[in-house]
Amino acid sequence: MIPLLAGTATGIGSLPGGDARETARAVTGTFEDFPYLAELPARGPGADMIGRTAGLLAEVYARVEPSGWRISDRPGRDTKRARSWLGEDLDALEEFTQGYEGPLKVQIVGPWTLAAALELRGGEAALSDPGACRDLTGSLVEGVTAHLAEVRRRVPGAVPVLQIDEPSLTAVLRGHIRSASGYRTYRAVDRQLVESALREVTALGEGAAVVHSCAPDVPFALLRRAGAAAVSFDFGLLTERDEETIGEAVEGGTKLFAGIVPGIDGPLSDPAGSVMGVRTLWRRLGLNPGTLAESVALTPSCGLAGASPAYAHAAQAFCVRAARSLVDNPE
Repeated sequence: MIPLLAGTATGIGSLPGGDARETARAVTGTFEDFPYLAELPARGPGADMIGRTAGLLAEVYARVEPSGWRISDRPGRDTKRARSWLGEDLDALEEFTQGYEGPLKVQIVGPWTLAAALELRGGEAALSDPGACRDLTGSLVEGVTAHLAEVRRRVPGAVPVLQIDEPSLTAVLRGHIRSASGYRTYRAVDRQLVESALREVTALGEGAAVVHSCAPDVPFALLRRAGAAAVSFDFGLLTERDEETIGEAVEGGTKLFAGIVPGIDGPLSDPAGSVMGVRTLWRRLGLNPGTLAESVALTPSCGLAGASPAYAHAAQAFCVRAARSLVDNPE
């Protein structure tokens, strides 16, 4: 169970810039009730989402090639750099969460987006090899277990919330991931295999795992079955066909992390007005307005690494004000 207070907001993960200490100070200052361990990909390979998670893997290593991240035989400078930056980010977060008690979100890349992004030695994605996918999931589980233990040690009052980033999940399910040549696509992965691997990873959250995807057609029902306590998504990409499964998810106790602010610079409207669509959806689903603020957390629609620092700060503060408006006026 994710311990959300009514009217909660948080970030997605990535932010612009490269100063870990300043970033941690800003994140904890903005999200006093739900901070997170930020990612700063502008620092270079190893600070990006794939590189950071590759650095967490147990007994599996990766290096940067012109085509992307590729599995290697031993830890090299890219693995060491990823681990060093993660340590720097943890140091900064620990400094600014002294005495903190409550949910603290950490992000990893999920097994299927990781399998679609990591190349085997021959250049094809790990997704092309079922055995490699199984090994990758096992390595991820072991590495993330150690990572969460480290977070608990550094911030003993925190309840870690594990965000599993799966932007490629829908493409994996539909067989839309392109091969190394680009002339074909990899075969769609069986939904039961997808669900099983996800369940292994969500279990690490001990009931506090959220799966995030900013792609269209998020498979809400599959994620619920895989053990996600919450689903994080771009609210602007929802369609009417999503509504039934969302209603079922909420009635089953699943939290929604609704992305209401674009991840790149743009105008920000009135915070209360920006959640009108969330309120409208709630009414259409026939859900109790009194449960809205405790069932929905507000976030940017995706990571903010591509935004300007000023916009990123404003967007996150905007989410906090919008979340409070759901408490003040749920209808």
